[in-house]
Amino acid sequence: MRRFFAGLAALQMLAVVAQFFLAASGAFDTAPKDESFQPHRALGGGIVLIAVLVTVVAAIARMPGRLIGMSGLVAGLAVLQFAIKEIATAFDGTGGDLVFGLHAVNGLAIVAVTGRIIRQARQLSMPATPARQAS
Repeated sequence: MRRFFAGLAALQMLAVVAQFFLAASGAFDTAPKDESFQPHRALGGGIVLIAVLVTVVAAIARMPGRLIGMSGLVAGLAVLQFAIKEIATAFDGTGGDLVFGLHAVNGLAIVAVTGRIIRQARQLSMPATPARQAS
Protein backbone atom coordinates (compact mmCIF):
# COMPACT_ATOMS: atom_id res chain seq x y z
CA MET A 1 0.00 0.00 0.00
CA ARG A 2 2.92 2.34 0.67
CA ARG A 3 4.21 1.84 -2.86
CA PHE A 4 0.75 2.64 -4.20
CA PHE A 5 0.77 5.83 -2.12
CA ALA A 6 4.18 6.80 -3.54
CA GLY A 7 2.94 6.17 -7.08
CA LEU A 8 -0.22 8.18 -6.48
CA ALA A 9 1.85 11.07 -5.11
CA ALA A 10 4.02 10.92 -8.26
CA LEU A 11 0.85 11.03 -10.39
CA GLN A 12 -0.20 14.11 -8.45
CA MET A 13 3.13 15.80 -9.26
CA LEU A 14 2.71 14.94 -12.93
CA ALA A 15 -0.74 16.54 -12.90
CA VAL A 16 0.60 19.68 -11.21
CA VAL A 17 3.41 20.02 -13.77
CA ALA A 18 0.84 19.58 -16.56
CA GLN A 19 -1.21 22.29 -14.84
CA PHE A 20 1.66 24.77 -15.19
CA PHE A 21 1.92 23.87 -18.88
CA LEU A 22 -1.81 24.41 -19.40
CA ALA A 23 -1.67 27.75 -17.58
CA ALA A 24 1.16 28.95 -19.80
CA SER A 25 -0.53 27.75 -22.99
CA GLY A 26 -3.77 29.44 -21.90
CA ALA A 27 -1.98 32.70 -21.16
CA PHE A 28 -0.45 32.85 -24.63
CA ASP A 29 -3.47 31.53 -26.55
CA THR A 30 -5.25 33.87 -28.95
CA ALA A 31 -8.69 32.46 -28.03
CA PRO A 32 -10.85 34.30 -25.49
CA LYS A 33 -9.71 33.77 -21.89
CA ASP A 34 -12.69 31.59 -20.94
CA GLU A 35 -11.90 29.17 -23.75
CA SER A 36 -8.13 29.20 -23.42
CA PHE A 37 -8.10 28.41 -19.69
CA GLN A 38 -10.80 25.71 -19.79
CA PRO A 39 -8.30 22.78 -19.75
CA HIS A 40 -6.44 24.48 -16.88
CA ARG A 41 -9.66 24.78 -14.86
CA ALA A 42 -10.70 21.20 -15.59
CA LEU A 43 -7.36 19.76 -14.51
CA GLY A 44 -7.49 21.95 -11.40
CA GLY A 45 -10.62 20.12 -10.29
CA GLY A 46 -8.91 16.82 -11.01
CA ILE A 47 -5.92 17.84 -8.90
CA VAL A 48 -8.21 18.54 -5.94
CA LEU A 49 -9.69 15.05 -6.30
CA ILE A 50 -6.25 13.44 -6.60
CA ALA A 51 -5.04 15.36 -3.54
CA VAL A 52 -8.01 14.16 -1.47
CA LEU A 53 -7.40 10.60 -2.69
CA VAL A 54 -3.70 10.86 -1.78
CA THR A 55 -4.71 11.98 1.72
CA VAL A 56 -7.16 9.09 2.17
CA VAL A 57 -4.63 6.55 0.89
CA ALA A 58 -1.98 8.00 3.22
CA ALA A 59 -4.30 7.43 6.17
CA ILE A 60 -5.28 3.92 5.06
CA ALA A 61 -1.62 3.00 4.49
CA ARG A 62 -0.86 4.20 8.03
CA MET A 63 1.74 6.63 6.85
CA PRO A 64 3.33 8.86 9.51
CA GLY A 65 1.06 11.66 10.72
CA ARG A 66 3.24 14.36 9.21
CA LEU A 67 2.93 12.76 5.77
CA ILE A 68 -0.85 12.50 6.11
CA GLY A 69 -0.91 16.15 7.17
CA MET A 70 1.19 17.25 4.21
CA SER A 71 -1.12 15.32 1.89
CA GLY A 72 -4.08 17.15 3.39
CA LEU A 73 -2.18 20.43 3.02
CA VAL A 74 -1.89 19.85 -0.73
CA ALA A 75 -5.65 19.29 -0.90
CA GLY A 76 -6.23 22.53 1.00
CA LEU A 77 -3.81 24.46 -1.17
CA ALA A 78 -5.52 23.10 -4.28
CA VAL A 79 -8.91 24.30 -3.02
CA LEU A 80 -7.31 27.65 -2.19
CA GLN A 81 -6.40 28.01 -5.88
CA PHE A 82 -10.10 28.29 -6.71
CA ALA A 83 -10.65 30.83 -3.91
CA ILE A 84 -7.73 32.95 -5.14
CA LYS A 85 -9.23 32.95 -8.63
CA GLU A 86 -12.61 34.09 -7.34
CA ILE A 87 -11.09 36.83 -5.16
CA ALA A 88 -8.94 38.06 -8.06
CA THR A 89 -11.98 38.14 -10.33
CA ALA A 90 -13.87 40.19 -7.73
CA PHE A 91 -11.04 42.74 -7.71
CA ASP A 92 -10.83 42.83 -11.51
CA GLY A 93 -9.50 46.19 -12.61
CA THR A 94 -8.52 47.24 -9.08
CA GLY A 95 -5.58 45.01 -8.27
CA GLY A 96 -6.96 41.67 -9.41
CA ASP A 97 -3.76 40.96 -11.31
CA LEU A 98 -1.76 41.29 -8.10
CA VAL A 99 -4.09 38.86 -6.34
CA PHE A 100 -3.76 36.48 -9.30
CA GLY A 101 -0.01 36.46 -8.67
CA LEU A 102 -0.77 34.55 -5.48
CA HIS A 103 -2.31 31.85 -7.67
CA ALA A 104 1.12 31.14 -9.19
CA VAL A 105 2.92 31.36 -5.83
CA ASN A 106 0.40 28.93 -4.31
CA GLY A 107 0.99 26.61 -7.28
CA LEU A 108 4.70 26.62 -6.48
CA ALA A 109 3.88 25.76 -2.86
CA ILE A 110 1.85 22.80 -4.12
CA VAL A 111 4.86 21.63 -6.16
CA ALA A 112 7.18 21.97 -3.15
CA VAL A 113 4.93 20.09 -0.72
CA THR A 114 4.15 17.38 -3.28
CA GLY A 115 7.88 16.92 -3.95
CA ARG A 116 8.52 16.48 -0.25
CA ILE A 117 5.68 13.95 -0.02
CA ILE A 118 7.13 11.94 -2.90
CA ARG A 119 10.61 11.92 -1.37
CA GLN A 120 9.36 10.73 2.03
CA ALA A 121 6.96 8.22 0.51
CA ARG A 122 9.74 6.64 -1.54
CA GLN A 123 11.93 6.33 1.53
CA LEU A 124 9.13 4.66 3.46
CA SER A 125 8.20 2.30 0.64
CA MET A 126 11.74 0.95 0.24
CA PRO A 127 12.38 -2.34 1.98
CA ALA A 128 14.59 -2.02 5.04
CA THR A 129 18.09 -3.34 4.43
CA PRO A 130 19.26 -5.73 7.11
CA ALA A 131 22.20 -4.51 9.18
CA ARG A 132 25.50 -6.26 8.51
CA GLN A 133 27.02 -8.24 11.31
CA ALA A 134 30.48 -7.17 12.41
CA SER A 135 33.16 -9.76 11.68
